[in-house]
Amino acid sequence: MTTVLMTLHLLVTIALIAVVLIQRSEGGGLGIGSSQGMGSFMTGRGTANLLTRSTAGLATAFMLLSLLLAVMNRGAVGGNGGHDILANPPPPAPVATQPVAPAVPAPQTSAPVTQP
Repeated sequence: MTTVLMTLHLLVTIALIAVVLIQRSEGGGLGIGSSQGMGSFMTGRGTANLLTRSTAGLATAFMLLSLLLAVMNRGAVGGNGGHDILANPPPPAPVATQPVAPAVPAPQTSAPVTQP
């Protein structure tokens, strides 16, 4: 079931990218969706309405599939059996049981300072 939904999600994602790239943006963009480029298939306004509606539909399908896949796979990712790592923090590190001897400073040897 997850494989089918992932495949459908991939197809919706590719279609959404294609539809967004086809649209004419305010600054010109790719502008593939113009009426001259479509061979007078639809008017400029009709093309814009079709692309806008298809973008909204694909975006809705993308979001619903994303949420559905997230709910289906919750707890299955990470290989820790579905346990939350923040719910059960690891135990603290064991404290050394042997006493530590204090550091003994090295004896200072005073060498005679000779001046030439």
